[in-house]
Amino acid sequence: MKLKNDLFLRACRKEKTERTPIWMMRQAGRFLPEYRAVREKADFLTMCKTPELAAKVTIQPVDIIGVDAAIIFSDILVIPEAMGMTLEMREKEGPILHNPIRDYQSANSLKKVKVNRDLKFVLDAIKLTKQELNNRVPLIGFSGSPWTLLTYMVEGRGSKNYDVVKKLIYSNPKLAHKILDKIAVAVSDYLSAQIDAGVDAVQIFDTWGGILAPAEFLEFSLQYVEKVIANITKKNEPVIFFAKGVHYKLKKISKCGADVLGVDWTMDLGKVKDLIGDKVALQGNLDPTVLLSSKKVIKQKAIEVLHSYGKGSGHIFNLGHGILPNSNPENAKYLVNIVKKESKVFHQKNSKKHW
Repeated sequence: MKLKNDLFLRACRKEKTERTPIWMMRQAGRFLPEYRAVREKADFLTMCKTPELAAKVTIQPVDIIGVDAAIIFSDILVIPEAMGMTLEMREKEGPILHNPIRDYQSANSLKKVKVNRDLKFVLDAIKLTKQELNNRVPLIGFSGSPWTLLTYMVEGRGSKNYDVVKKLIYSNPKLAHKILDKIAVAVSDYLSAQIDAGVDAVQIFDTWGGILAPAEFLEFSLQYVEKVIANITKKNEPVIFFAKGVHYKLKKISKCGADVLGVDWTMDLGKVKDLIGDKVALQGNLDPTVLLSSKKVIKQKAIEVLHSYGKGSGHIFNLGHGILPNSNPENAKYLVNIVKKESKVFHQKNSKKHW
């Protein structure tokens, strides 16, 4: 059946739209009281692994703040867990991966992921979410990039300077590439299975791409993203690549095979558009902390982002990273409404309005 609102998908393909679509990274999360009410009854991983709960919180932002796309509620670390690592989510500490992968013995112990078995709960959540969305808006699937997953698998947890994983790539690059190859296969299989289960687009999060020097980013991150995208089995589903903090080699990144390039808030959207031309659509890039300010500032900064991209198709409005947990849901709803209203002028053929 045809989607009632396909603005997001049309923008991904740089097709004509009446306005700029908007969704927000981490929109299914703890800034919403309705999410916290579900979370009080189940821990985070239980929510991820219970399709009914995952579907419920996935749909909440569509109902509550009116976004133009849903993104399946899950976590990037389900892949390391499926590869045999023990994942624990600790309150106030974040994710812990026990027995980090730091030598050939531990690398050889990583299992080949059988997505339909090991990650069936995600696929079931996608099918249920699609059913309950009833074609209102598209559903996005996602995965962490091989490099971002490697950082967690080697460090064992979040890090301030990522010295353990960086030591690995400089002292034993052969081992790093061996692990990255295994992860890349799992990621492409996982994203392919999500598409087969019904998602309308997929996003690859390279959250830690920006911690690498340019040469190392190309060697240990981008080439594996290219491998993942090349091996995704899809029909016409767009692929979004979001590499946080990567300001260099944007032209090269735009040729990785993705249909959409996610841009963080530290880059000028218009300059990125000018640099890469019409190669890909762009997604972004409001600073998430703007949502902690007044409605007057939210409107001003949202219009600045729209104006930076300028007229024409190919822009998906988003934050430059995930929405912060202390954001006011009313401010998020206000942002969505502002973008829906103020973006129309940028899609009108003969508009004379100037900002």
